[in-house]
Amino acid sequence: MMTSYVCFDLETTGLSWERDEIIEIGAVKVTEGKVADRFSRFLKPSAPIPDKVRQITGIDDGMVADALPTDQVIFDFIAFTEDQPVLGHNLLFDYRFMKRYAAKYYMKFEKMGIDTLKIARMAHKDLPSRSLESLCAHYGVVNPAAHRAYHDALATAKVYQNMKHYFGEAYPKAFEPVFLDTGKKKIRPATLRQKAYLKDLAKYHKIKLSNDMETLTQSEASRMIDGIIFRYGRMMGRRL
Repeated sequence: MMTSYVCFDLETTGLSWERDEIIEIGAVKVTEGKVADRFSRFLKPSAPIPDKVRQITGIDDGMVADALPTDQVIFDFIAFTEDQPVLGHNLLFDYRFMKRYAAKYYMKFEKMGIDTLKIARMAHKDLPSRSLESLCAHYGVVNPAAHRAYHDALATAKVYQNMKHYFGEAYPKAFEPVFLDTGKKKIRPATLRQKAYLKDLAKYHKIKLSNDMETLTQSEASRMIDGIIFRYGRMMGRRL
């Protein structure tokens, strides 16, 4: 039964792991049931934070303005997790974002883990909701800043410890980490051919590309190419 792990949570600009961006990472490292270390960083998105996200999280553009370079934050977080399994509430949502960002910066993020939402659906069929907020209320876990990454990660770890105490014997398999399969194709960096074609398209149509074009994934590069061609047209006599 898992007693050492890293519990993490993300705040993002939306719900699409393929299109939206991470704006905050929060995590707690638990060793033998006790919090041993903490992680909390902002990330600066490429566009202003949507109003709805600001209202839910309280995170605004000023708070992320001085964030460290995104690749450094991702490197530091992956280093923070070491070889530990991960824990989270609706874990695959956050895990997919992290895998995408890791691949974007040529890093690896392959983890075993446990989803507290899956445990709650098994153990708490009596509750009308198995949201983190509902579980915190049920177990008396105080979360002073809901929808902020670090505080949600800490609250999730406390909920996990409570569920393990009450349901560990009834559902022992639920408290063992499993390989996290996102059910998605492997994320691959954009090819040299895609990058060259994007640069040629930009030069041909006099478009300024994003500064982080070199870290695009293959799917992101394909969408950019399709979007430019749809809006401006192809280069005469040139195809990808």
